[in-house]
Amino acid sequence: MKARIHDIDLAYSDEGHGPPVVFLHAFPLNRTTWVPQVAALSDRYRVITIDLRGHGESDAPMWRYTLDQFAEDVSSLLEHLGIAQATFVGLSMGGYVLFALYRTHPGLFQALVLADTRATADTPDARAARFSMAQIAYRRGASVIADLMLPKLLSPAACEHRTDLQDQLRTIITGNQVSGIVGDLMAMEERPDSTPLSRTISVPTLVIAGEEDLASPPEEVEEMAKEIPGATFVRIPQAGHLSNMENPGDFNTALLSFLRSVEDSDV
Repeated sequence: MKARIHDIDLAYSDEGHGPPVVFLHAFPLNRTTWVPQVAALSDRYRVITIDLRGHGESDAPMWRYTLDQFAEDVSSLLEHLGIAQATFVGLSMGGYVLFALYRTHPGLFQALVLADTRATADTPDARAARFSMAQIAYRRGASVIADLMLPKLLSPAACEHRTDLQDQLRTIITGNQVSGIVGDLMAMEERPDSTPLSRTISVPTLVIAGEEDLASPPEEVEEMAKEIPGATFVRIPQAGHLSNMENPGDFNTALLSFLRSVEDSDV
């Protein structure tokens, strides 16, 4: 499905019935990375997965992207869908978007799940690396970005043995337009330090990290969780940066347990 949001077509899926749960994907992927979670949740929850602008079936305008812009896209889509409050799940860049959304629309949040992400801003080295990747994308295309990203997204074991997952991710990445990839990199490079914001989060929060995440090491993610009042931290074994895809069983168990606890606290 698509909705016209801020002069672009934003693609999304809307499945199941019950309390709404909204999923935001990582860079440079799309909403299909949440298929294991949709299957596990849609018999009990209304599951919304979104292709952020520049990704998947959403438009990828050639212009400046910001995390605030992503956040406004999400809030406007939820208004379009008649959703006043939801639990949000964001992985990696999806987590960055959720920090931006919480900063401007905290009332939208019933609960929050942050997976394999960080609150801190980019270091100077990280900013330089994003600039370099943007130039590579512009000159050589999305297939080279896939080559660069797969070792960052997957655990060493998955890089060696999970050809099915590698092929799936390569198809997703190469299906994105270069304008979206470059826009993402600019948006992430400019993001602020959200550590002060994390200390003000007042909704139930689950923080998840893949045990073998090289991009967002679990020790760093756990430190972020300690900054969020009352947050629960869970490590996912046998999983890298895309913990929801590498080990969907344990990821879904942690997520469903958290969602049920949120429901129980509202009773």
